[in-house]
Amino acid sequence: MPNSIIQRLFGVAFLLLLAGCGGGAQEVEQVRPVLVVQAQTGAGAVVAYAGEVRARHEPALGFRIGGKIIARVVDVGSHVAAGTLLAELDADDVRLQAQAAQAQWRAAQADLELARAERERAAALIERKLVSVSVFDTRDAAWRAAQARERQAKAQWDVASNQAGYSKLFAPATGVIVARHAEAGQVVAAGQAVFTLALDGEREIAIDIPEQRVAQFTIGQKVTVALWAQPGSRFPGRIRELSPSADPQTRTYAARVTLDAGTTLAELGQTARVYSAGSDAARQLMLPLSAVSAEDGTAFAWVVDPETSRLQRRPLVLGAYQEDQVPIISGLRGDEWVVAGGVHLLREGQRVAPVDRDNRAVALVKTS
Repeated sequence: MPNSIIQRLFGVAFLLLLAGCGGGAQEVEQVRPVLVVQAQTGAGAVVAYAGEVRARHEPALGFRIGGKIIARVVDVGSHVAAGTLLAELDADDVRLQAQAAQAQWRAAQADLELARAERERAAALIERKLVSVSVFDTRDAAWRAAQARERQAKAQWDVASNQAGYSKLFAPATGVIVARHAEAGQVVAAGQAVFTLALDGEREIAIDIPEQRVAQFTIGQKVTVALWAQPGSRFPGRIRELSPSADPQTRTYAARVTLDAGTTLAELGQTARVYSAGSDAARQLMLPLSAVSAEDGTAFAWVVDPETSRLQRRPLVLGAYQEDQVPIISGLRGDEWVVAGGVHLLREGQRVAPVDRDNRAVALVKTS
């Protein structure tokens, strides 16, 4: 091949190389389409709280005296009738005390009989003018004192007998044993809880209300209850009890929801959900869960700047999560547009093309 042709080919390749290296146009910024929504008010929305079915009355049962448990007759889950024996203490000491008290009473009875006989003899002699009035007064006072000692000894024996009977723990009413706090062989004090008994009858739902929402609840407020064991069914209820102070560990307020009369009885321990529209639900801003993300414990959402169509990361303070949305306590206005999908793929300052759920372009215009 002639040298002139080779030189021309090298020249063309060099020109192409120069054009590829420095003469190209700048790369065009990618504009990503994103689904955007505006925060909606919570009119008609409800807040759900997880709860547990409990008995209206759940007394803690314990012995009225202290001692060592020698027998535990029932276990957790046992259904017991009123008067059923639950547990028993070693009663040897209290039985001996009862026997001693009985012996003292018998002795007091004997003293009383002697004092009565001496008084009667003194009364007979004084009629015959054989003893002075002071002697009769002495016998009469001794007889009255013996009566008082006999009554005292009888009362002490009654107390000791009762104490011996307290060595057995009986169910005060019909119900279910829901908790056991002591075992056979354990020494318990008087009044220490041994069992918790859930009485048959009315059932309630126990829930915990967070601090930021406790002001929205009042005694007697109507709510709706759903039992997970009965899907599709809703039962009317009302707030019966609301704790005046927060739990020191969870910082939540305990509440009890009672089911209206005629409602199907729920089983103890079943899981339930309590639905309630808060008093500020009509003005509470709500966002779908897909619009909210979190990093380092701080919740945020991507807000689209209406002037530049670029993303701004906005920290948020959230309320209690619901099934598909979450209330916004602070950090967002109702007229701002928020990205509602794929939030984990976005970055600060990214330019986007906002569209609605029908894939139509959204005009980012601030409302007055």
